[in-house]
Amino acid sequence: MWLGNAPRVALVAACLPLLAACENSATAYSIEGKDHALILVREQAWVWDGELAQYVVVSRLPHCQRRVAIHPGPTTLVAMEVYEAGDRLWALHQGNRWYLAGTERCLVQDWNPPGGRPPGPLVGSFRLKDGVAAFVKAEPAS
Repeated sequence: MWLGNAPRVALVAACLPLLAACENSATAYSIEGKDHALILVREQAWVWDGELAQYVVVSRLPHCQRRVAIHPGPTTLVAMEVYEAGDRLWALHQGNRWYLAGTERCLVQDWNPPGGRPPGPLVGSFRLKDGVAAFVKAEPAS
C-alpha cells in the first residue's frame, strides 16, 4: 500500500526545500512591557513571490489587539523607522510610505505627514540585524 503512494511522497519531499525558503517573521517594539507593542509581520506565501505581505499588529492588552495589512514589501526588508507622534501614537516610515499607528483604539492607516517630516523623535527601527529582522532602538540624543 505504501509503495502506491511513493510518487506523491517523493513530490511532497521535493517541494519541502522550496517552502522552507519562504519568510515568515514577526518583530516587536515593546512599548510598556510585554502587553503593549507594535509588531511588524512579514509573510511570503511562495518562494517565487517577489513581494511579501506585511502587517502591523498594534497591541495594548487586554484593551485591544489588531493586525492591519500595509503595503507589500520586497523580499529584503526595507527598514521601517518608528517615531513618537503623540500619546499612544507612532509614525512609521518605510521607503516612501508613512503610516500612523495608534494603540488607544488599535488602528493603523496610511498617512501623509505635513512637510514629509516625522512628527517627533525617532524611537528606533525595524531592520535587518545580523541577517535577521529585529527592532533596533535609536541612539539617545546627545
